[in-house]
Amino acid sequence: MDLSFNKNEDHNKLLLSQLRKRLAQVKLGGGQSRIDKHHSKGKMTAHERVEFLLDSKKPSIEIGAFAGEDMYKEHGGCPSGGVVVKIGYIKGKQCIVVANDATVKAGAWFPITAKKNLRAQEIAIENKLPIIYLVDSAGVYLPMQDEIFPDKEHFGRIFRNNAVMSSMGITQIAAIMGSCVAGGAYLPIMSDEALIVDKTGSIFLAGSYLVKAAIGETIDNETLGGASTHCEISGVTDYKAKDDKDALTKIKNIVSKIGDFEKAGFNRTKTELPSKNPEDIFGILPKSRAEQYDMQEIIDRLVDADTFEAYKDGYGKTILTGYARIDGWAVGIVANQRKLVKNAKGEMQFGGVIYSDSADKATRFIANCNQKRIPLVFLQDVTGFMVGSKSEHGGIIKDGAKMVNAVSNSVVPKFTVIIGNSYGAGNYAMCGKAYDPRLIVAWPSAELAVMSGNSAAKVLLQIETASLKKKGKEITKEEETELYDKIKARYDEQISPYYAAARIWTDAIIDPLDTRTWISMGIDAANHAPIEKPFNMGILQV
Repeated sequence: MDLSFNKNEDHNKLLLSQLRKRLAQVKLGGGQSRIDKHHSKGKMTAHERVEFLLDSKKPSIEIGAFAGEDMYKEHGGCPSGGVVVKIGYIKGKQCIVVANDATVKAGAWFPITAKKNLRAQEIAIENKLPIIYLVDSAGVYLPMQDEIFPDKEHFGRIFRNNAVMSSMGITQIAAIMGSCVAGGAYLPIMSDEALIVDKTGSIFLAGSYLVKAAIGETIDNETLGGASTHCEISGVTDYKAKDDKDALTKIKNIVSKIGDFEKAGFNRTKTELPSKNPEDIFGILPKSRAEQYDMQEIIDRLVDADTFEAYKDGYGKTILTGYARIDGWAVGIVANQRKLVKNAKGEMQFGGVIYSDSADKATRFIANCNQKRIPLVFLQDVTGFMVGSKSEHGGIIKDGAKMVNAVSNSVVPKFTVIIGNSYGAGNYAMCGKAYDPRLIVAWPSAELAVMSGNSAAKVLLQIETASLKKKGKEITKEEETELYDKIKARYDEQISPYYAAARIWTDAIIDPLDTRTWISMGIDAANHAPIEKPFNMGILQV
């Protein structure tokens, strides 16, 4: 091992350590004191409920753990968006579980809470996965009601999705494990089956205080909408549970009886471990996002041993394409090559940049994978498309558009891993969030932005200094440096993978060694949803 490898390894493992510490912190939700208060009521926390429900010996992945991080500071924050979302297995059946975290503002819905819940439903709809709701929420967070209530992608969309999923035959099971009030009361009752926990669960359109204010009736919440009321009088709920564990056990029993599903038929064989040590990834991946490295070395540590078959290996070298297997699943890989390469004309091409020949190769490969019904995996470390007169005259916009068209119209499931840079139109062409990847994750080394922090700061500095000069103010070299540093610090915060994860631009920040699990579970989920339409790229400039 050389010195550079060791420095890279130290840097990347430090990033991983920071990730683990931050995950441990967000897992505390509203904090230890609120967890203790929750336990004193005989209730499990959201994480405890999900862990009890899922099969302990099967893998699981968490969606949106960093949702809301460093947002809503004036409102006291909203760790994980006040909701826990995991994909895992219940009695061997893959499901997605959504659990309100009542230690965070009593489980009240912030704007990011709605976005995260909608993302969970989107995953269920795309993959036709059963979805379990563990409800414990005070409803909409009223100080921000204007940002969560009326729009298309706001709170009401949840119930619309309940209805759509029901019509699609997607199993929905809800357990009322705490408060369930006002509009939120529709979610569990629009599910196929609803359970309610005795004494701690309640559901009503208006609580006792509002009933008193509205119609003058005096009544307590338990009589108004507790378990006995809804299981024995109204018939609103289907099962009464004595406590949290009883409710979760009933859900397990219900799920265990669900029939088999029609499969998409993606190809899978026996799993093989990678031929090269995945731990080497930490030393291969450079400390600086500007440094070059060989993406093939990363691929060799992600795919099953000796399964990578390069496609058009000698052409369009700044994008690597090829067939492989990950955990036994057949995949097509589209990856940005990050080392300097030489084209057929002997010209050097920059790693991480998409040239016309690379875009052309990727387009054809994506079409091939769609023809063969092979899921696509995009490994992003891209600075964008090549610029300049030579590229423009060569039709880079046309070739880039063909690649974006192929990604957009792809009918096979797509999975995106942001390893390093994810800049500008490169993010789009390499299946960024706007292009409907089934799952999109980032490594701790990732950066997402229109351009790098350094480039953006230089552009913004030029604009700022020009503006000041128009006002008749000349700035010194020291002032210019200070202004540059200030602009770059602000921009660097926004390109952080945590900034993206907080806004659910990605589903998670993950340990690179967990990448195979995420892709495998993603394809397993996608296998629940047969492909129903043909691949058609429409009209192209050729």
